[in-house]
Amino acid sequence: MYETTGAPAGAPTTGRDPGAAYAVAAVTAVGLSVTSLWWALPGTVAAFLAGHRSGRTRPMVVAVSGLLLVAAVAIPAAPQLLARASDFVAVLVGAALLPWFAGRIRRQYQELVRAGWARAGQLEREQQLVAEQARLRERARIAQDMHDALGHDLSLIALSAGALKLAPGLAEQHRAAAEDVRVRAEAAVDRLGEVIGILREGAGADGAPTGPADFDIARLVDGAAASGLDVVLRLTGERHEVPGVVERAAHRVVQEALTNVVKHAPGASAVVRVAHTATETVVTVENTRSAGGAPPAREGTPGGGRGLVGLDERVRLAGGSFTHGPRAAGFVVTARLPHEPRRPSPPRPDPAAVASVLPPEHRNARRRARYTLAAAVAVPVLALTCLTTVLVVWGSLILSEAVLDPDDYAKLRVGQNRREVAGLLPGRQLPYRPKGAASKKPGVKCEYYAVTADRFVDNSGDSYQLCFRDGRLIGLDVLRG
Repeated sequence: MYETTGAPAGAPTTGRDPGAAYAVAAVTAVGLSVTSLWWALPGTVAAFLAGHRSGRTRPMVVAVSGLLLVAAVAIPAAPQLLARASDFVAVLVGAALLPWFAGRIRRQYQELVRAGWARAGQLEREQQLVAEQARLRERARIAQDMHDALGHDLSLIALSAGALKLAPGLAEQHRAAAEDVRVRAEAAVDRLGEVIGILREGAGADGAPTGPADFDIARLVDGAAASGLDVVLRLTGERHEVPGVVERAAHRVVQEALTNVVKHAPGASAVVRVAHTATETVVTVENTRSAGGAPPAREGTPGGGRGLVGLDERVRLAGGSFTHGPRAAGFVVTARLPHEPRRPSPPRPDPAAVASVLPPEHRNARRRARYTLAAAVAVPVLALTCLTTVLVVWGSLILSEAVLDPDDYAKLRVGQNRREVAGLLPGRQLPYRPKGAASKKPGVKCEYYAVTADRFVDNSGDSYQLCFRDGRLIGLDVLRG
């Protein structure tokens, strides 16, 4: 058993513990069960509420301890209560301890569910932030690509306009128009640089290069091979007119995939496949285990999957689809890029990024719930065993002082005076009326004594009944237990 503090999420917090009142009501009903077992029903309800409404163990422990203390004082003062002691123990365990543990388990389950949903919401928000940052970085890289391409074209336009202005034989208005085109082109280059700089603020803080203006995949693979990576390029199909956005996206996929192979699968070999058709380009990068080497790690894991999220955003903005995942001997990424521009599909969650291990606090909460469940079984069993043992030992001690020796019983005769038989009788009577005892009659007083204190013999539970009227023995009988 352990103690937790605090109220469940969403529950109002007050200075008074509601479980204390329910605990007192539960043990009171258990105590009254010695008069009628019907008191066990409200006791069960109160015990369940004591466990469910309170986050503390102390109120129930104090209430049960007080009840046992009262019982320990009451039984010696009123020995006849010993006959109901077994019922009292059964009600205490079955109508107080078990429902209380059931209430606590229910409470902890609800708290665990609420904490789980709260944690899931937090993880989802964090993952959305990470994915959004990756998308923003990828869009910044795309913007830089646009700057490289458009800036080059605009610079050529400005250069051509400047040459046109200096051409001989050109009318003055045409020279002015050419100068205006040159000035506007140079201003557009400057504004493009400013816009790209704003877009890249915070996105390129890591200082990583945004990628070259040359998007030739063959040259990229040759450079990786020259750096020591075991990589081959396999081209299939005839290269048709490929849009620039598709060419840049394909180059970016190969670049990021090869970077991941170098980072997360050292010693592995890679195969780059580029398949061209009339309608689309399919790029596949697969890394496999090298001979005698360790299996390659799954890409994207050490960095939280941000590179893969960025690739997914790049391909999505190009109107294509992007998939990735482990394969039998490694990891593979695939991008399908249509040549016809189409509306980008909405971003989809990354299964590898969404899947995460349970946080430590969630594991601790589950461990506490398992401990409570184990205690719900162990504590009632232990309490039942201990209380039963105490009652058996206590009952045996009392019973041993109320045993009438069979030889002394044989000396008793009807008509003897009470004072004559007093020397044959033990000093204590049974503290309860045995089953089959004679009904009380006016002027008749019956006394009951045990036949034996041994609980493992045939006549265990048998008792002697001696009835007196006006101080004389009028009846002898043996009651079978």
